[in-house]
This record gives sequence, C-alpha cells and structure tokens, in this order.
Amino acid sequence: MSMLVLAVSVAFVSGVMAQQKPTTAPATAQETKLEKFHGVIEKVDEATKDVVVQLHKEKMTFSMADHGKIMEGKKELPFTDLKKGMWASVGYKKEGEKLMAESISVSMPKVQAKKETSSEVKKENPSEKAPEKK
Repeated sequence: MSMLVLAVSVAFVSGVMAQQKPTTAPATAQETKLEKFHGVIEKVDEATKDVVVQLHKEKMTFSMADHGKIMEGKKELPFTDLKKGMWASVGYKKEGEKLMAESISVSMPKVQAKKETSSEVKKENPSEKAPEKK
C-alpha cells in the first residue's frame, strides 16, 4: 500500500513540475530576446539620446538605453560619435511605445567610401589636364 502511495505521489509531483517549466521558459526568453534593425543613420539627437535609422522607406527611431553599448568593430564609442550616414545595426527591445536600443554596431558604408575616392580622383585629374589660357 505504501508503495502505491509513493508511486502516486511521485507521478503527481513530476506532473506538476513538468507543467511549471514551460510557463517560466517562454517568459525569460521573451525578456532577453532582442530584435534587430539595420540601416543608415539619418538623425542623431544628443539631447534626448535618440537615433533615427532608415532602410529604404522604413524609418525607425530608437532611444539609447542607459546600459546600451555603441561599437565600431571591437572599439566602444560614446553616443556623440554617432553621425548621419553611418551604417548601423541596432539591437533593441520594445518598452511600451518606445524602442530602446540595447546595442548599436556602426561602420561607414563601403559604397560611400568608394564614391568619395573616385570623386576625389575626378576632381584632381581635370584640373591637372586643363590647358593654360593665354
């Protein structure tokens, strides 16, 4: 009889524990999950610590979290180093209506760097080849 009571007790306790695990796991996964957005920085507001990032026609405004980090490669940057035209990858969480940036990884777009060097070459060449007027 005591073996039957022990077996029923073990089955009941393990059933209760199995039901509790799934309810706690999704809650912690949602709390730590960051969403991502990539695009070009369109505006930086240092007073409110807001950053507007745009990709094609989609534009999102992020508020920098107090504990958030801004990285360029392995180097951490201050918020004041964010500039319009930088390529940004933002990891963020939704807090009510606000999008809080937990991490921002930035770099200068490669296309823009190539355009600058080719336009500099074009500017130098015409002035060197221009014939002198008498």
